[in-house]
Amino acid sequence: MKYVVTVNGKKFEVEVEKVGGTGKSLSRQPVERRETVAKSEPVVEAKAAPAPVEAAPAATSTTGGTTITSPMPGSILDVKVNVGDKVKFGQTLAILEAMKMENDIPATVDGEVAEIRVKKGDVVETDSVLIVLK
Repeated sequence: MKYVVTVNGKKFEVEVEKVGGTGKSLSRQPVERRETVAKSEPVVEAKAAPAPVEAAPAATSTTGGTTITSPMPGSILDVKVNVGDKVKFGQTLAILEAMKMENDIPATVDGEVAEIRVKKGDVVETDSVLIVLK
């Protein structure tokens, strides 16, 4: 396989070969070092990493409150508020584990917690309603 690697602003075309074996242990054989200068072919730049996931936009629930939804599938590690609590914009309401990372779920508006629709350990899908604020 051929890859283009940038080191200190210089682009290098490298070739990687798979060495035989079962994959259970690494081969300890010496490897010949070869350096290849990028050819005159245009180098395709790698795309930037996607932006970090932000809180889902506030939506209105059927009861007239603002719903806080899950921005991605995952499991609820903790719920930081109780029904009746006053919350401020940006305050962490719950913690969602997704892709082995902990994600704070913030309040998207100032308000009072009207409903909590999840509990610690629940598995949720994208856009699942977690909490309703009024």
